[in-house]
Amino acid sequence: MSVNSDNEITIKGSYGEGGGQIVRSSMALSAITGRDIHIYRVRAGRSKPGLKRQHLTAVRAVAEICDGELEGDQLQSAELRFRPGSVTPGEYRFSVGSAGSAMLVLQTVLPPLLTSGGPSTIHVEGGTHNDWVPSFDFINRVYLPLIRRMGPDVTATLNDYGFYPAGGGRVTVQINPVPALSGFDLTESGRVQRQVVRAVSSGLPAHVGERETQRVVRRLNWRAEEENLSVPSAGPGNFLCAEIRCQHITELFSAVGRKGVRAEKVADSVIRQVKTWKKSGAPVGEYLADQLILPFALSAAMHGSAEARGIRRGGSFVTGPLSEHAKTQIWLLHRFLKLRMEVNEHDGRVTLTFEPPDPSID
Repeated sequence: MSVNSDNEITIKGSYGEGGGQIVRSSMALSAITGRDIHIYRVRAGRSKPGLKRQHLTAVRAVAEICDGELEGDQLQSAELRFRPGSVTPGEYRFSVGSAGSAMLVLQTVLPPLLTSGGPSTIHVEGGTHNDWVPSFDFINRVYLPLIRRMGPDVTATLNDYGFYPAGGGRVTVQINPVPALSGFDLTESGRVQRQVVRAVSSGLPAHVGERETQRVVRRLNWRAEEENLSVPSAGPGNFLCAEIRCQHITELFSAVGRKGVRAEKVADSVIRQVKTWKKSGAPVGEYLADQLILPFALSAAMHGSAEARGIRRGGSFVTGPLSEHAKTQIWLLHRFLKLRMEVNEHDGRVTLTFEPPDPSID
């Protein structure tokens, strides 16, 4: 398999943001398009370069759902080759084997299964509420409602919480696919309908979550619902989020408590994120924009079957300044897909528009 093919796309894993996102998105796009990939310098700029356990689980998960061939799939590997087969719907189980993010594994296998031709059930074990990555709450309350708006019926169930460093979280996701994703426009948030500040703790005193939620409500001057949940898990942990449900979108901003970090500092992190989002005036926050670029691009680029005729291809959304993750994702998509993508900036807001390729240009 080490021999290059005309079908193979070579990707520099240290490009742009240079993290695990390039690996995960490349694997998903390879399975969707049928293109072989060769990734080198995997996470080369990180303090611990190469594949970590959660990346390895995601890579092998994609190979499993499409019966693909892998080379270089081992811990700390800096180079990876993948030859995809056909995506096959079904029931799959994946385990990170640590507190590494189960949600990132899910987000890697989800795109190929959204248009796979039959229902699937995915079980993933690992971390469910990790720092610096989408939490289960974010995926379930923010991301999946927008995916459902594109046609697939996707539901997620949190069976067990998994906090760092113990892990042990379990998530089940059921996917009823569609022939092709239908795009839409997301340019305004609309009227605020509900605001909730939620603290989830395991093995910690009740006052920790109470101090967090009270500080967020007070500092933001919100009339919000406060929820303080005590949950069982394999180890102690703390998660805080502010959920803002609007007419056209729900956004959620979160922080994970850590040993030695006061509850007030955790709350302040969430407060800063909410203020940044509100100041931008854009409906889509920075982290959600990172997640939406791929499905919007697939809507514009992929034809689907005859059953999909008449659906809208492409769409648009408005966000704030693009992160390095978003810029890297845009670069990567152009390596795999034929589509027209425009990035228009005005007064600190960025409009991303996705359209099918020009039929007059081969």
